[in-house]
Amino acid sequence: MGKAERTREYIVEKTAPIFNRKGFAGTSMSDLTETTGLTKGAIYGNFENKDEVALAAFDYNVERMIKQVRTLQASHPTAIGKLEAYIAVYRRGLFKPFLSTGCPIINTGVEADDTHPQLKQKVNDAVAKWHRSISAIIHQGIRAGEIKEDVNVAAFASLMIAMIEGGITVSKISGDLSYLTQSLDHLEQLIALQLKK
Repeated sequence: MGKAERTREYIVEKTAPIFNRKGFAGTSMSDLTETTGLTKGAIYGNFENKDEVALAAFDYNVERMIKQVRTLQASHPTAIGKLEAYIAVYRRGLFKPFLSTGCPIINTGVEADDTHPQLKQKVNDAVAKWHRSISAIIHQGIRAGEIKEDVNVAAFASLMIAMIEGGITVSKISGDLSYLTQSLDHLEQLIALQLKK
């Protein structure tokens, strides 16, 4: 890896938490220079503009979430275990520094919905990828004989995402983690009742 690539990675790694916490509009160039210790010229020597930094930061934040889920899923041989790994990551996520400022999908999606088409597309792509991943796990479970064959796979994947993200959103807004906890508890019950054979 060359020096330019290392510098780009450094900028993204340092600025990603700020974009997740403050959003695109709330993150200033002085935030970027302060957190990286680089000049404005050094940042713009590696990125065309703040938009490009924000897009890369979103990808970085989402990839960190995916890595946490995949690491936990690797220890679960069953499809049910892999689905429950999502719940485990989010159950403890808001207590960890990375997710303490909220889920980047929700944080970015809410802000970018009407203001930033490129970021909105990134969020849509991330949700679609998440939906495909959950759907693939459910199909795997059906083939293995551990999940009921009559499950509406697409609908359950959508419900799972909505319950996780909804719980996170209301917990962050209210400052009350019980919303997320109750949402995840209910999701665990749905997996047991609607999916398990």
